[in-house]
Amino acid sequence: MASTYTSSPQSDQLKSQLRLHLIVFIWGFTAILGDLITLQAISLVFYRIGISLLVLWPFVWIFRRGHSPPAKSRILLMLTGFLIALHWVTFFHAIKISNISITLACLSSGSLFGALFEPIFFKRKLRLYEVVLGLVVIVGISTIFAVETQYAWGIATALTSASLSALFSTINGLWVRNHKPTVISTYELTGGFLMLTVWLLIRGDLSVGQAMSISSSDWGYLFVLGTICTAYPFIEAVRVMKHLNPFTVLLTINLEPVYGIVLAYLIFGEKEQMSPAFYFGTLLILCAVMANGVIERYRRRAISRRKAQDSAT
Repeated sequence: MASTYTSSPQSDQLKSQLRLHLIVFIWGFTAILGDLITLQAISLVFYRIGISLLVLWPFVWIFRRGHSPPAKSRILLMLTGFLIALHWVTFFHAIKISNISITLACLSSGSLFGALFEPIFFKRKLRLYEVVLGLVVIVGISTIFAVETQYAWGIATALTSASLSALFSTINGLWVRNHKPTVISTYELTGGFLMLTVWLLIRGDLSVGQAMSISSSDWGYLFVLGTICTAYPFIEAVRVMKHLNPFTVLLTINLEPVYGIVLAYLIFGEKEQMSPAFYFGTLLILCAVMANGVIERYRRRAISRRKAQDSAT
């Protein structure tokens, strides 16, 4: 997501920080809904995206201000949406075959996957600290694997989801140079929705009868998932970045697995209670991710200072 950050009054920054924490809390609650909804992961994501698009498309239409990507870009954006749909399908499937804590712990490694993808897409060298922090993440994941062997497939699926998240986020780093984040998100979700529609039609799992068989509680959870947990964060995340710097946003978003794991324990109790080694492995992953953000911030500051000194001389 591109940053439109500008220096703002402290009151605006405080309000934006509170809204950002609310967004991250909502994202953490997404995993809870994924566990509560009884649909298979593919159908769950199909209805999630469909509901969110009913909200996002009017928003983009009203605020597009004449901006519409070229036809080629629209097609490529929708193809990127294929990755988003796969990310969400593997995310919810991981929850179904393991639990929320396992899935969120592994998903928090996404930032370090991104550090591996970025040199490829942006044609730069891999930095030493990224390699070191990547090794720390591997140790953390290995620790979780070692003590939670009954969730091996869930861990593997969650790591696949984390890598897909990092991949499409890196690709969006290229898209955001020329297009608005809301436009990018909406076209990508549209592409993901079309892909899932074809998939479900081929499987024979998409019909009026199938929709009618969904329970009222599942429809209620799906509505919350599609609106409050998907459409609202997409729109609000753009707004808060007008008042917060990217570093603050990055570190706050890394709290998502923390919020989600705590919520899961409070709501589901013993089902989400894990071994001490699991929490140690999760802590290693989170520390590595946050350390990456801190180092990157100081690296960018050093580059800015050097440029300023060079221009002054």
